[in-house]
Amino acid sequence: MSPLVALKTYMCLSCKPDAYNNVLAELLRLNVPKDNMFLLLGPWDVLVQFTGLKDMNEFIEKWFNPIRRIGTKEALITKSMTLIVIHEGPSYVEEPFAFLFLNTQPRNLENLQSALLKVPEVISADTVFGPYDLIVAIRVNDRADMEPLISHIHKSVPGIEGAMTSIVASIRI
Repeated sequence: MSPLVALKTYMCLSCKPDAYNNVLAELLRLNVPKDNMFLLLGPWDVLVQFTGLKDMNEFIEKWFNPIRRIGTKEALITKSMTLIVIHEGPSYVEEPFAFLFLNTQPRNLENLQSALLKVPEVISADTVFGPYDLIVAIRVNDRADMEPLISHIHKSVPGIEGAMTSIVASIRI
């Protein structure tokens, strides 16, 4: 019998303009750990990470259904996307500066993840089911450091076919 592996998922949320504080407050009310919520500057407003799940039913009942109902009258959440982790990279305790959402050919997933994890500024790289193939957390001091890092990753890590970057903003509720 193989050992039970905990499930990890992400939810990306787009919020109605000026509603992200209300959405973050509702996530906290649902007992989402603040350390697992990231306010993003990019196409998605909020990224939420769920770890240690025993199965998909737990994710759906405990997190997915309650979150999708946040502010239904006011339509606080305008769009959501769920990503299910296939192979988890290292866990991290420090807040990333940004997340890279990457696409690759299916045959390149493991090699791309392995190559990314050799880049010192890469905190973690999870392969996922969804419209993206990997979610990569990076640490840099500021935007000036981020631009050469992303350029370095694109030039030195083979197999990246598409990328979207979102900078993490400080959560102040």
